[in-house]
Amino acid sequence: MPTTPVRDVDVLVIGGGQAGLAAGYYLNRLRRDEASGRSGPAPSFAILDANSEPGGAWQHYWNSLELFSPAAYSSLPGYQMPVWQGEGNPSADHVAQYLRTYEARYGLPVYRPVRVNSVRAADGGAYLTDTDHGQWTSRAVLNATGSWNTPSIPDLPGSSQFTGRQLHTADYRGPEPLAGQNVVVVGGGNSGAQIAADLAPTSSVTWVTRTPPRYLPDDVDGRALFSIATDRKKALAAGEPAPAGIAELGDIVAVPAVRKARDAGLLKARSMFSRFVPEGVQWEDGEQLAADAVLWCTGFRPDLRHLQPLGLTTRNGVPATDALLPTRSVDGPGLFFLGYGDWCGPSSATLIGVGSAARDTVAALRPAAGVSR
Repeated sequence: MPTTPVRDVDVLVIGGGQAGLAAGYYLNRLRRDEASGRSGPAPSFAILDANSEPGGAWQHYWNSLELFSPAAYSSLPGYQMPVWQGEGNPSADHVAQYLRTYEARYGLPVYRPVRVNSVRAADGGAYLTDTDHGQWTSRAVLNATGSWNTPSIPDLPGSSQFTGRQLHTADYRGPEPLAGQNVVVVGGGNSGAQIAADLAPTSSVTWVTRTPPRYLPDDVDGRALFSIATDRKKALAAGEPAPAGIAELGDIVAVPAVRKARDAGLLKARSMFSRFVPEGVQWEDGEQLAADAVLWCTGFRPDLRHLQPLGLTTRNGVPATDALLPTRSVDGPGLFFLGYGDWCGPSSATLIGVGSAARDTVAALRPAAGVSR
């Protein structure tokens, strides 16, 4: 953690993962431009991170997780991710190390571990942020907390009577603790497919999904996904017919490990069960399956509990944002969101996509923080 902070800043960034660091890069660039005389005053800023170590959520992912794209297409602004020397695409550990290096490279003012308890409106359009290490005041707040700390787990009948273990993607670190066990993996997205493939060699895996799995074409990776999202965004902004979005093409990127398991017949999904029984799960027709563990790969919700005092306007279950700048809240010119998904910018939850959203957000943050050009 840097030295004792000045707790009154122009911009307070909450979250020190990939989105917070991308915003920090552009805020830091304004500071460098000011120092060199290329621009006027730059906003002061600080980044608060609840993790005890740098690396964002990537430091908590399972060991075999790999990116959808090569390192050259998985970088934050300003510094390219080092080449991955292993098989396939970069691992989660490789990404975490890259984020550590990125943070140090630019000397970003990240304070950790600092957990934000609440953000409240203060006089004059400012914000008062209460943390477990004191209070901060700022003219603008940029939320980049992601969703890792708010896993989504459906509540099914009989759940409390199930004698096995219930886990979530957030709990999974690798196949070893579940070796030799009967494991039900729930979820038809990328996490469900990757974890089912990871467990298949050492566990008896039953993969269940609400709808049949939809694989993207094998040649589609993160580069193509970003291009698809970008082309669609440009077409919609220009009022032109929009090409198909990613969701229309499929749900699962067929990374090498998933392709290998799929082609070996190890990823045959069943329909979703309807309830738990003490020894396992049960379908609507009464069929039961014994299970030692059920692993929910059912996604996450934005981690925004600290914003409840603001009474934000919501739209489709998430904070409502500006149509022209999807990272800006409709509830205040100094409140922004970055890195949560398409509702705050196409591909903004990805390494390759968050940079452009961060650039546009910081451009809007400068006047919102009361700093003139």
